[in-house]
Amino acid sequence: MLDDKLQHIVTSTSFLQEVLAEAEQEFDHYYIGAGCITQTVWNVLSGFEEGYGIKDIDVVYYDAHDLNGEGERSLEKKLRQRFSHIPFSIDVTNEARVHLWYEEKFGKPIRPYQSVEEAIGTWPSTASALGIKKTDDYYRIYAPFGLEDLFNMIVRPNKKMIPKEVYEQKALQWRRRWPDLTVIPW
Repeated sequence: MLDDKLQHIVTSTSFLQEVLAEAEQEFDHYYIGAGCITQTVWNVLSGFEEGYGIKDIDVVYYDAHDLNGEGERSLEKKLRQRFSHIPFSIDVTNEARVHLWYEEKFGKPIRPYQSVEEAIGTWPSTASALGIKKTDDYYRIYAPFGLEDLFNMIVRPNKKMIPKEVYEQKALQWRRRWPDLTVIPW
């Protein structure tokens, strides 16, 4: 079962275990997701070293009571200090705030997300629309498009929200690092 394979990879990856343990203490409802999980799986499948090609670790959560961003910035600063020994940036995002900055960054307005799961469902590819969290030794995987594309190393666009140019740029960057990827055109 692919859920079991993913859990095994995550439990075997030291930096993910460290961040998951800390996130479990800091957040009530969160996920570590996107590239750091996807690329960890691709590294295992490709025989690359742990951490190869990973730029950041995304920690996402949902707090509709903190729309000014103070809590988000404070948590990000705390986690970056805590994990200064990890060679990746720690990015913390309160998905309840994304609609406040999305248009400026990507050129189109979006409506507010109602949950962190709704946000994950809009991430750029079916393989990277993925989150995992740990609660009391139990791992919860949220993968609205399943895990087949991830384990088959297929990059397929998720057209729910991301602009074509952003998808194509990400797919090109990923293909350069993981040449065995199959990239599905927009």
